[in-house]
Amino acid sequence: MKIKKITASILTLLFLTLTSAGQNSTPRTLLPENIIDELIGEASGERAMNHIYEMAAYIHDRPASEYSGYFFETQYVLDRLKEYGLEGAVVNKYPGGTTWDGVKATLWEISPGKSKIADYGDLPAVLASGSTNADVTAELVWVGEGRQEDIEKAGVEGKIAVTSGNIAMVHSLAVAKGALGVISYDSPRPLQVPLAIPISGIGGRRGSETTLKFGFFLPPREGILLRDRLMGREKIIVHAVVQTQNLEYDMEVPSCIIKGIDPAAGEVIFSAHLFEGYVKMGANDDLSGCAAILEIARMINTMINEGRIERPKRTIRFIWAPEFSGTGPWVVENKEIMKNTLCNINLDMVGLWLLKSQSFLCMHRTTYGNPHYINDVMENYYNFVGLGNRAGLAVSGRGGFVKRIVSPTGSDDPFYYAIDDHYGSSDHEVFNDWGVQVPGIMMITWPDLYYHTSQDIADKCDPTELKRVCFIGAAAAYTIASADESLASKIAGEVTGNASGRIGKQMERAMDEIEKAKKEDFETLYKRTKGFIEAAVKNEKATLATISELVANSANFNPYLLNLTTSIDASGKASIIAFDSYADTKAKSLGLPGISFKPTDLETKAKTILPKMTSLVTEKSYRGYAEALSKLDPKIKEKFPVNDRRMDTQELGRLCNGKNSALDIKKLLDTQLQQGETNLQDVINYIYNLKEAGLVTL
Repeated sequence: MKIKKITASILTLLFLTLTSAGQNSTPRTLLPENIIDELIGEASGERAMNHIYEMAAYIHDRPASEYSGYFFETQYVLDRLKEYGLEGAVVNKYPGGTTWDGVKATLWEISPGKSKIADYGDLPAVLASGSTNADVTAELVWVGEGRQEDIEKAGVEGKIAVTSGNIAMVHSLAVAKGALGVISYDSPRPLQVPLAIPISGIGGRRGSETTLKFGFFLPPREGILLRDRLMGREKIIVHAVVQTQNLEYDMEVPSCIIKGIDPAAGEVIFSAHLFEGYVKMGANDDLSGCAAILEIARMINTMINEGRIERPKRTIRFIWAPEFSGTGPWVVENKEIMKNTLCNINLDMVGLWLLKSQSFLCMHRTTYGNPHYINDVMENYYNFVGLGNRAGLAVSGRGGFVKRIVSPTGSDDPFYYAIDDHYGSSDHEVFNDWGVQVPGIMMITWPDLYYHTSQDIADKCDPTELKRVCFIGAAAAYTIASADESLASKIAGEVTGNASGRIGKQMERAMDEIEKAKKEDFETLYKRTKGFIEAAVKNEKATLATISELVANSANFNPYLLNLTTSIDASGKASIIAFDSYADTKAKSLGLPGISFKPTDLETKAKTILPKMTSLVTEKSYRGYAEALSKLDPKIKEKFPVNDRRMDTQELGRLCNGKNSALDIKKLLDTQLQQGETNLQDVINYIYNLKEAGLVTL
């Protein structure tokens, strides 16, 4: 392919064209229409919903027998994998330790009346985890929100404290003053979900039994009735019986694969957490994600076996794990697989009936330290479902959905979705870890009114939402797994088109912030906000470069990618020109001569520091590099102190790729901050700490 020189005017036109491309309302996808139709047709929201019903129709006590064999959810997933004929169905086990387990608990009012207040057998969520054995008869005492002064004033010794406050905090304070236990109706969303009980506890599940008593939860509706009686000076006597135990357990990780034609060409890994502790059982969080990837595995495998789609070049792998605690050891055990893994798609809370919870299906992108085209592939299918499943004059005229994806027993609501910046707190963070370096994104419904409560049960989920999730996940994975040079070129175009929009957003953000500048802080603010645009350009170019892993030794693809990189540079230059013009006007309005600022000595030094990670970072996989930092001589830390403890050192490490200077890293960190600024000296000092630990070279 002959590379033609693109003039500045053409590049500017390209920038404007790409920026306005977001106005196009036509649903479009990276895969051809015939494959899209097959995927939509095969995706079953009902099957996924049935998996949730089987595993989390309601909150129930986990029998002790499960701790000595497979947990119910593990066995269920394994049975389905075998039923569907998926390859490599296996359960990996890892040492877990001991965990708290409720056996029985009842709370009865015995005076002035006789009535049952709470029963673990009716609803396990009423017993706070960490509770210890008890058989007590005592008076209830109201302590309000449970502050220290409330507890001291109420006089709780020998009584059971009733509170609207956080149960763990109130338990700690009240027991220290002689209380026998605590009853709380604290709830995260009492007005919206008045019957929800938080899935929570009174302390560390491995805490000392001499300091832990017991805690009961009541729904806000019932708790308020009890509060009013106590505030009316009614004397209420209750009988509380609690029986608990500690059980040993192993962490279980079921997995399977759909083998690609070329095992060396890389893998795409789906993940979802099957357990979040062994007390909590959440339908949306996260048995919905587990059900969805189980259905994605079935649908892709079925379509390949029936010859409706070709077996992809690359392998697609699926793992179901205890959140973080099981994913971590699985990743460490499979370091070689990680080296061959292109990306991770993590599904955490994806089944919620969106309209009823005023929620969105969000896609959280990777950080700048893990740039990858998976972001744009996912966004393509989100937009496709979003545009196809809404009624809009520019989309469907006066008609209905133009590409209807609706389950027979589910909602027919529009698809509410959002493409958001990176957010952690789920298993994709294990893959994104500096020691693993597999770019991972997360699909999640948020907000969730029933999050971490007794109301997170199957009836809050929607088969239509699950069908759409399964389609998006399957389409994205199959796009990457089957990508040849032609499809890789389309992905590259997708990245480039989206890049100009994202760069433009950083330009808008920079303009908004520089508008707030005062004369005395203008130079500092100008440099930081201009850095937003510069960092965005760097990230977009790095993202584009990752597509090379899909195409090997092509005489045509690399020049094509170079042309697209040039267009991203042009988008960045156009944005900087626009921003500088705006900033210059602002500077003059403040009485400054303009925006001609020289770099400081520290900035000049930072430009010369170019850190590159060593093999020690990934040698021990997930969090393995922490060992080298823990052994660092304290004198080194004193010599190179890092004062800002909020600095994202994990992301800083990921940005040490041999291409980013210390100054670049500061800009890349700042751009990802919602507020505030990273201290440049702290960045430099932390890099020197990494160097002394053997984790980077300069």
